[in-house]
Amino acid sequence: MLFSEGLVMLGDGISHLMTLSNLFTIAWATLLGIIIGMLPGLTATMGVALLVTLTYNMPGDQAILSLICMYVGAIYGGSRSAILLNIPGTPASAATSLDGHPLAKKGLAGYAMGLATTSSAIGTVVGIFCLALLAPMLSELAFDFGSYEFFWLAAFGVVICGKLTSPTDALKGYISGILGLLVAMIGMESLQAYQRFTFDMPELSGGVGIIPAMVGAFGFAEILTVMRNRKDSQVITSKDRVIPRFIDIWRYRRTIFRSGIIGTLVGIIPGVGEDIGSWASYAAARRASKEKEKFGDGSYEGLTAAETGNSAVIPGAMIPVLTLAIPGSTSAAVLIAAMFIHDIQPGPTLMIQNPSFLYQVIAMLLFTTIAITAYGLSMSKLLIKVLSIPREKLMPIVYILCVVGPFAITQRMFDVYVMIFFGIAGFILRELKFPMAPIVLGIILGTLLDTNLRRGLMLTGGDPAPFFTRPISMVLCAVTFLAILLSIPLFRKMVASLFASIGLYRAPVKTADKPS
Repeated sequence: MLFSEGLVMLGDGISHLMTLSNLFTIAWATLLGIIIGMLPGLTATMGVALLVTLTYNMPGDQAILSLICMYVGAIYGGSRSAILLNIPGTPASAATSLDGHPLAKKGLAGYAMGLATTSSAIGTVVGIFCLALLAPMLSELAFDFGSYEFFWLAAFGVVICGKLTSPTDALKGYISGILGLLVAMIGMESLQAYQRFTFDMPELSGGVGIIPAMVGAFGFAEILTVMRNRKDSQVITSKDRVIPRFIDIWRYRRTIFRSGIIGTLVGIIPGVGEDIGSWASYAAARRASKEKEKFGDGSYEGLTAAETGNSAVIPGAMIPVLTLAIPGSTSAAVLIAAMFIHDIQPGPTLMIQNPSFLYQVIAMLLFTTIAITAYGLSMSKLLIKVLSIPREKLMPIVYILCVVGPFAITQRMFDVYVMIFFGIAGFILRELKFPMAPIVLGIILGTLLDTNLRRGLMLTGGDPAPFFTRPISMVLCAVTFLAILLSIPLFRKMVASLFASIGLYRAPVKTADKPS
């Protein structure tokens, strides 16, 4: 696609949003996302999943607009409680609390929130630029993908998500991913309409609905978690300036650019999410910084890197969503479900059948970025008061949405039972330290993996060789197995020893801690 054509479609996307109804949607959905993100326990995925159930009767483009605003606003809003309470509002803001809260304790809460706001906006813009640049290219490459390549792409997504969302025990991440794949096998399979694992229950013949499963895993499970672990925290007030100085932004321009690129690349990896983007950006910034000693004690650079990284993941996660119909994060997985509900078909054919939709999404992200910047810089001190609402008083409202949402989509009580089942199962798995993201990604990618595996075997008469010999399949297969092997400590030590013997790796030298 020509650059000029892209600019024309982007202009059309921006003009399409310049209506009173769309601007009002941007205003309320972004504000609601910020509030949900800043309240500890109400995650971005949970907010998007609940909102999907309320947008069923909305026009398709307006529904997607509200969900994207909720997504961006919630990821940004998590920095509020991370800075003021040292409790990340969302997992994506965990790295933000390392330097944001020390700044708040020094009396710089307002300035820390202003810096986080600016960093989030810049990170989103960097990701938007990469989305506009890479999505058309990746969409063309996707036409070289056949059943064999899509099988390995789905397998790689589940494996890498399991590995990165459970870094201390990758096996638990893999188990979560396999559980998600098993859930996806329930119901009538797509090639020969054979019913599997339905246990003579006609309600299961259509499979397990992704929305009830997500609402249960991220909504009802959170209610149970809050009931079990009640926490009271003191809000730190702020009386300092909010709008950051230009010199503090310009000083860390390299950190901002690096974190934006890292966040975007993390977003492209299926199912990884904003928290990994935030930590990866923070670690890279600390490694390259000349002020390493300030990290963890109120570093402007550390706060900037964390917020830029997690915000850049959002446009990055939209790249595989729009070009391959594979979610880059758990919130993006909900967006895929919403797109199908509203008759929008993401995937390789999107740039042929509906190329303007890509640029509408870019325009949506741009408008949402403007909204979070306006809210963040003008209403920070007002939004602080929202943090005084106890989570226990919000949970009854969340429970009502958890019940009403799945029922409203299909008018079946069975989906409410599915939501409750996944909520209880999700709560138990959380208590056992199993990550939720691989389960959700497994449900999303399970049909893709299963259908393309059997279709590929049918095309070859049962010969699995093309899964390993076609060029792209070979690369994806190698990367998938390498990811599994690198999660084994013994194999990592062997690789490190091999690299050290040829001078490509040097083990870090442990130094004694300085006396306080």
